[in-house]
Amino acid sequence: MAKVRDNGKVSNHSIYLPLGVNVEGQKEVLGMWSSPIAGAKFWLNVLTELQNQGLRDIFFSCVDGLSGFPEALDNVYPRTTVQLCIVHMLRNSFKFVGRKERKEVAAELKKIYTAVTAEAAKDALVRFRKIYDEGFPAIGKSCEAYWENLIPFFDYPKEIRKDIYTTNAIESINAHLERSAVIETCFLSAKRYTSSSI
Repeated sequence: MAKVRDNGKVSNHSIYLPLGVNVEGQKEVLGMWSSPIAGAKFWLNVLTELQNQGLRDIFFSCVDGLSGFPEALDNVYPRTTVQLCIVHMLRNSFKFVGRKERKEVAAELKKIYTAVTAEAAKDALVRFRKIYDEGFPAIGKSCEAYWENLIPFFDYPKEIRKDIYTTNAIESINAHLERSAVIETCFLSAKRYTSSSI
């Protein structure tokens, strides 16, 4: 979040940094956009701008439930495979689970996303629902509802699945930038204090 002045008014805006991995395997931050509200129209503008700047194709996109983003992708880059972030799915699932049961539920969920194939993952989900639907029905229902966007990573070799089923790479960049901003703010505050005290 950042405070942005627009037409004399200051409001909170989220800052978005799309991260791409090119065909050589190099990571690139594709730009920086801010918005108080991000929906399909916002993402359509972002993707159209990227297209106008020369981004020809997006083959695979891992997203963390950004509202309107998959729909915008379908409009601008219709051949993109959309993968929902497994880590975010797990975090959302744990909201429904008490601390005592969390380790046990996590172990059962792990059997789904570490399965060898999408078919084996579906079998693991069926077993999970038989065990936990009575106590935690929202978890199984959510998995079923988003299943087609939870399983695309199974089409890829086991060695790279962890790299493509999570948005952790961009979260790492965000965390680094937040730390840098805090350090810079502290530095500037100290500088102002020093200047005023001389």
